[in-house]
Amino acid sequence: MPRFSVIVPAYKVQAYLQECLDSVLTQTFEDFELIAVDDCSPDACGAIIDEYAARDRRVTAVHLPENQGLGLARNAALARATGDYVLFLDSDDTLTPGALQAITDRLKETGGPDVLLYDYARTYWSGETVRNERAAQLTEEGPDTFRLADRPGLLKVLMVVWNKAYRREFIEQQGLTFPPGYYEDTPWTYPALMAAGSLTTLDRVCVHYRQRRLGNILSTTSRKHFDLFDQYDRVFAFIDSRPELASWRPVIFRRMVDHFTTVFTKRDRLPRGTRAEFFRRARAHYARHRAPGATPPVTTRARHTMVRLGAHRTYGALFKAISVRRRAHRLASKAHRTVRAALLQLHYRTQLRLPVRRNTAVFAAYWNGGYACNPAAVEAKVRELAPHIRTAWITAPAHRHTVPLATRRLTPGTFGYWTALARSAYLVNNVNFDRRLVKRPGQTFLQTHHGTPLKSMGLDLQNHPAASHGMDFHQLLANTDKWDYTLSANRHSTLVWERTYPSRYTTLEYGYPRNDRFQSATSLDVARIRESLSIPEGFTALLYAPTHRDYLAGQRHTLDLERLARALGPRCVILTRAHYSYDAPLSASPLPRVIDVSAHPSVEDLCLASDALITDYSSLMFDYASLDRPIVLHIDDWEAYEASRGTYFDIRACPPGALARTEDELIDIFTTDHWRGSRSAQLRAAFRARFCTYDDGRAAERVVRHLFLGETAGLPASVEPELRRPAPAPQHFPRTTPAGAGFIPSNTLG
Repeated sequence: MPRFSVIVPAYKVQAYLQECLDSVLTQTFEDFELIAVDDCSPDACGAIIDEYAARDRRVTAVHLPENQGLGLARNAALARATGDYVLFLDSDDTLTPGALQAITDRLKETGGPDVLLYDYARTYWSGETVRNERAAQLTEEGPDTFRLADRPGLLKVLMVVWNKAYRREFIEQQGLTFPPGYYEDTPWTYPALMAAGSLTTLDRVCVHYRQRRLGNILSTTSRKHFDLFDQYDRVFAFIDSRPELASWRPVIFRRMVDHFTTVFTKRDRLPRGTRAEFFRRARAHYARHRAPGATPPVTTRARHTMVRLGAHRTYGALFKAISVRRRAHRLASKAHRTVRAALLQLHYRTQLRLPVRRNTAVFAAYWNGGYACNPAAVEAKVRELAPHIRTAWITAPAHRHTVPLATRRLTPGTFGYWTALARSAYLVNNVNFDRRLVKRPGQTFLQTHHGTPLKSMGLDLQNHPAASHGMDFHQLLANTDKWDYTLSANRHSTLVWERTYPSRYTTLEYGYPRNDRFQSATSLDVARIRESLSIPEGFTALLYAPTHRDYLAGQRHTLDLERLARALGPRCVILTRAHYSYDAPLSASPLPRVIDVSAHPSVEDLCLASDALITDYSSLMFDYASLDRPIVLHIDDWEAYEASRGTYFDIRACPPGALARTEDELIDIFTTDHWRGSRSAQLRAAFRARFCTYDDGRAAERVVRHLFLGETAGLPASVEPELRRPAPAPQHFPRTTPAGAGFIPSNTLG
């Protein structure tokens, strides 16, 4: 029998579930069972739970055949709980380090009470952590254990189920279960506290209560908020069944009325046209459950009186008056945004009043750079599969030549540019459009992204000021709220995007359209590209593409490319590609076998032309892996990069191929053929299976058929990586070591 049963119900929280489960499984106190319930979640929650259960015996996976709601999902876990104490944890919240050890220590100190109450802190997307404002109620001064009557102030602490540990035998003795519907914590928490023979407190933050920007179930507009009335009926039924609890009727009555008025005044809860009905129900419950001694304090007496009289209009008027005053204060802080909006071009404001053109689409990439990346692949497929849609591409004049002649070219800031943003039905970008874009009804914004994230992105950059460079995170989220769809090439990306760019968009796990070419290109295509780059026939071409460093002012590469080229022999060419954030070329080597290709418009062509990729932390490695060609990582500053930018995992532990920490190691990897040895191939296969899930050559088709043609069913199914046939690799130069040599020294592999 474990000490604790930790119950985690999950529904549509795939972006947060792993962090939640990890917070439990990494506790220093290990005598627990974790019961995770998949409440028939439509996202990856079930799969995530199964993965954890498969690798950790303490995890029990429960899958419900249909969605039953939070309360009934908890009941399903309770039926399987075997621990001395039961703890509940919502699947988007986390336990703090050392929480279980602190809880078990306190339980031992206090002789095993029925219920232990511990503290929590609210955590915000901004990185701010705020401790419970009622923390003083959880003081450990006084007797170790007590009854609720001894410290009734505990009822002022948030009445939720997840800030307490319950003795399992006590739960069974009291017959505590969760009802269906919203506010399911109410008829559990009040009875548990009132009936407990012994309570104790732990003055320590044990839970981080995530304050999500969007998605909190109680912040949704729904008639389910009327469930609150039934939940309080259950509380009073419990009191009526226990005569010894009759003294609590006035207290619970006052808290009930306060709860009703809180829900009534929340603008985002009750549907339009139901507020009067809600107030009438509140008045009926007031009359039904009122008890002697239920006179409210002076601070809430006016509200209670209006509920008793059913004066919802008067109450609404007073609330509006207060809201106007608060709104005036908020408007003052938003004055600069109002001024900015007032300065929008008159032409744009006029175009916004005109109808959306249903068969038009506007594309852009890399902050109005050239025709590139996922948007370019989608645009080309639109012209192929949906020729009735007229496409336009926004590009700076310097990149106009990259845009196909069949596509209209738009210069940023022109009349045509603002017209396209105002009236195009489809907006496609791999970054964001102008922040002044007004997303209209009838427009669909597809955010394609431009790589699989190894480095920290979005809100996670708040913890890395060297990388965020004064980023306006409020504006970032305002831009995110305009997205309707985002593209993902693997589950890792899906989870990162949903957590670091939280909003209401839909994620399409279709793969990256820009990588389709890796599956469709032929040997003739590869030969043609190599010829255009002046790569001699039979030569080996290595693409060197390092990423940028946030901790440095300019681009950095420590490789002596001329030395590398000489060491690899006369039949090797090195293609150097600077990160797109830099204007200067990566290399100015006079050696003809070192070719700078930074200005080449298509990184996909460069990948097809090369025999192998040399990089560091660039997301290009995830795309290149779908080619199933060798990848070598040159990592000599991991500690500095990790400290300044942050990463989602240690690439050294699961590299896509051989790994070098010095220039000498890199040269050794190539001169001994380790770069294409069997161990390198094994690492690459594992990497492909993890990160190239959907890059099978039909990503753009799936996107176009879904978004532009409305074909949501029957889309091309993803082909397993081992069944794909990527573009054939160019011929390599002869081996420099005996055939079959595939051993890679341990110091060159992650």
